[in-house]
Amino acid sequence: MPKVVIESLESPGVTVTLDVKDGGALVDLCDENPTPVPFSCRSASCGTCRVDVLEGMDQLLAPEDEELDILDVFGDDPKKRRLACQAKMRPGVGLLRIRPVAVDV
Repeated sequence: MPKVVIESLESPGVTVTLDVKDGGALVDLCDENPTPVPFSCRSASCGTCRVDVLEGMDQLLAPEDEELDILDVFGDDPKKRRLACQAKMRPGVGLLRIRPVAVDV
């Protein structure tokens, strides 16, 4: 079963570790558990749920065009950063470590 470790941006050193069903969307995982990943739109249009992938990018399915378009708007490299509202885990065993992106206000 894959594991997802989500690091808190506001509280360094604080993490949430979750077991993931065999594959699935990160947004569903964050809906079902208290996590530090913010969501506003859930449809790849606002970018508030951007996460840095610190480890285990290979645990995610390749991004689709809609996600790539939004990442491009922010100048993000899809090999290092993803949208949690769009990213989907591969089935199988592995570890994904992510951290929300700091948003400039």
